[in-house]
Amino acid sequence: MDLTGKVISSSCSVIKSVMSDVGPDIPGQPYSISVLKEGYCLPQPNGCTRADGTISLLLGPKTILVDTGGPWDRDFLLAQLEKRGLKPDDISVVVGTHGHSDHVGNLGLFPDAMIVVGSDISQGDLYLPNELADGQPYPIDDHVLIVPTPGHTGRDVSVLVKDTSVGVVLVAGDLFECCADEDSWRALSENPQVQEVNRRAALHTADVIIPGHGPLFKVQRVSTN
Repeated sequence: MDLTGKVISSSCSVIKSVMSDVGPDIPGQPYSISVLKEGYCLPQPNGCTRADGTISLLLGPKTILVDTGGPWDRDFLLAQLEKRGLKPDDISVVVGTHGHSDHVGNLGLFPDAMIVVGSDISQGDLYLPNELADGQPYPIDDHVLIVPTPGHTGRDVSVLVKDTSVGVVLVAGDLFECCADEDSWRALSENPQVQEVNRRAALHTADVIIPGHGPLFKVQRVSTN
């Protein structure tokens, strides 16, 4: 199955490629997408890793922020919002794709937004019923869908955006570290078997994927018949 429940063709292979011809802004109707910060993951000689998560903004009927970066990104994030004429209280939905600090480190800037972290959805201190933990998507509206994509952690989610200029876009968090992560993602995964299933489903759903720690990339599906 793909992320929308459609059966995946067994006679279809996938080619991934970084979209060097596309900038940080993807037009769409009714939602456009801006990558406010491209995430990175840089192993250090001493065995440590420098990492920060991608921050994405959806502008449309609702103003949706997907991942907030780490606490060290606070001033950067506020400046990026201000650059677009936005204040924190203009953000209607904040999605944390998972609970790592480089993805949800600035949730406190948005006390009035609906907050999604993993399978928890809250508005203030009110927690809303949903079936994300049972594998069911949660629609924001007809064009934006929160889909469960666990594996990297136990309760990861991604955000699927329809009707953009490049087709279906998946803001994927750490379901994908980057385009060419085949040699690295398993070492960072709590459940590689589950994550592999969700990665395959994502590659058969999205036309473009925004990963957690690298540039966005295009997905091309090719029939092998």
